[in-house]
Amino acid sequence: MFIIFALVFSLAIDVIFGELPTRIHPVVIIGSVITFFKNMFIKIKNRLSGLLLVVFTGLVMSLILYVLYAVFSFNMILLFIVFAVLLSSTYSVNMLLKTAVDVKKDLDESIEKARKSVSYLVSRSTDELTENFIVSAVIESMTENITDSYVAPIFYYAIFAVLILKYPFNGQLYFLLLIPMIYRMFNTLDAMVGYQTDELKDIGFLSAKIDDILNYVPSRIAGVYVVISAYLLKLDGKNSYKIMRRDARNCPSPNSGFTMATTAGALNIQLIKKDTYILGDPNKQIDKDDITSAVNLSKMTIILFTLTILLLITLFYVIL
Repeated sequence: MFIIFALVFSLAIDVIFGELPTRIHPVVIIGSVITFFKNMFIKIKNRLSGLLLVVFTGLVMSLILYVLYAVFSFNMILLFIVFAVLLSSTYSVNMLLKTAVDVKKDLDESIEKARKSVSYLVSRSTDELTENFIVSAVIESMTENITDSYVAPIFYYAIFAVLILKYPFNGQLYFLLLIPMIYRMFNTLDAMVGYQTDELKDIGFLSAKIDDILNYVPSRIAGVYVVISAYLLKLDGKNSYKIMRRDARNCPSPNSGFTMATTAGALNIQLIKKDTYILGDPNKQIDKDDITSAVNLSKMTIILFTLTILLLITLFYVIL
């Protein structure tokens, strides 16, 4: 039951309190470790640099996590709290939804303020974006991140949870936490070095490929849950599925389109990143109220996925 309650408690921590302070946030610490080894290995002008970056970052992260586990393992209550807090740091439901809501509030005030706030969410230039393109950018950013900000780390947590229920071993809780942490490490590596620039194309190649592989199944699961959520919210579930099948692969990433395209279809809008992709049909004019609809759709997706995971772990717990 530790496995189930830890997941529920971690989600409550994230929803109620949001992100941990920057100074102690595990992802920030991982980012610092990545920066340290990146500066060391980037001098190697081939893809070995990327392998070394992954290996050494993984070793340091695993060691830090093991020390924390060892320090608090003497008391099950303390271990439970630390475990849940660290697990909550591997995903970000609160920030995912809040940033979209905040941009809508800024858009209600002035388009200049909204342009500035959305610039923190997307890589494209936002200086001249119209309201429609700002709304599109917000929805794209939020829905793309449903996968890596929640579904993927919990998906891997659940898989390993089932495995240790079937095959228990000493130190299993450490590895149960390590699995979503490893996912977050690769996601952070991809965000920091996974760009096709002359400087980063070698050192970031392996990280980007592994991140794509790790997100392949979760992104498609997330897309299906968006479709189901669209039906439950009485949005256009049929069109959501249709646009997923038609447009999900229009994006440069093999995974990001599955939640974006389904959302575009569910809302009957078109999401556009100029010169990159077009998702959905302009059945209606996109406007700022679509942000609220997309937030509600994302919430329902996260709730449904969480309930499914909790049910599956409980069933395996009872059966095994």
